[in-house]
Amino acid sequence: MRQVFEAVVRACMEEGLVKGEGFAVDASVMEADASRYHGKAPDEMDWSAPERQTRAVGEFLSGLDDEDEEPSADRKTPKVISPTDPCSAWTAKANKRVQFGYGLNYMIDTENAVIVDVEATPARTYDEVVASKTMLDRTEEQLGLKPERLAADTAYGTGKFLAWVIDRGITPHIPVWDKSKREDGCYSRDDFTFDRERNVYTCPAGKLLTTTGKVHADRTIMYIALTRDCRACPLKGKCTPNMPFRRLRRDINEDARDIARALVDTPEFAKSRDKRKKVEMRFAHLKTHHRFERMRLRGLSGARDEFHLAAIVQNLKTLASRIWRPPPSAVAGCNA
Repeated sequence: MRQVFEAVVRACMEEGLVKGEGFAVDASVMEADASRYHGKAPDEMDWSAPERQTRAVGEFLSGLDDEDEEPSADRKTPKVISPTDPCSAWTAKANKRVQFGYGLNYMIDTENAVIVDVEATPARTYDEVVASKTMLDRTEEQLGLKPERLAADTAYGTGKFLAWVIDRGITPHIPVWDKSKREDGCYSRDDFTFDRERNVYTCPAGKLLTTTGKVHADRTIMYIALTRDCRACPLKGKCTPNMPFRRLRRDINEDARDIARALVDTPEFAKSRDKRKKVEMRFAHLKTHHRFERMRLRGLSGARDEFHLAAIVQNLKTLASRIWRPPPSAVAGCNA
């Protein structure tokens, strides 16, 4: 399936349908072939039972053996698992009912919405963001395509992913995932001024927040004000009313986040944002016209086969619309 998919993409490239300048990436949930009423907690599963000796379960258990001893802090342990298709994820993404599902990950060239790569993952945001890295690397290696810019939604706007994209020389047209805004009327981190040379924050009252430089959870650095400064501060009620001192967390990739923020108001970003809708239309077309909303195969390998087949069909339709010409007789009939 992979070889056929790449052959179709190359045919699209030969016809000039792939410009290779702007890519967009997104994921859509496809319901797994697993009942949402039969989910169980992972510690309740007996994988040695005869009815569990299936290919899908074998893939899942093999994947557990291949995982690192120390799982990523970004990956959460699933609370519910499917006995029949344990590789699928328990999800309620896209405001749908809770169900087991897979993430259909598409990366398109925004010129003509040709799908340049496709990947299957459990329907989890973490796995979908990781898949985008795989697709970018694979597209460059297999097809010689590397975009100048990448468009995606806020789910991809983590500091870690933005830094990775920028390090590869790709401009991220991606909104930053920012949870620092306070909703309780207190000062947010944006109300503090960061001095990069001194590596300190200055609060609205002019006091400093300093850091030891220790990285917490592999992602943030803590900046803390002095207790005596906060205790006597007239702004304490709007800054840290329930704590003796104010503290701020700064992403270790905050510089990359700042670069992405600076791009948001540019005309190029607005153009990419509009073109990003083309990947969403790919999903809508697949579900509406091809009635593909639920998986027929189980396991990640089954999902890969189905997703590759879907992408092949959609790219072939795009290719056919470009190269097909009506026979002379049909043209003559229309003219008559």
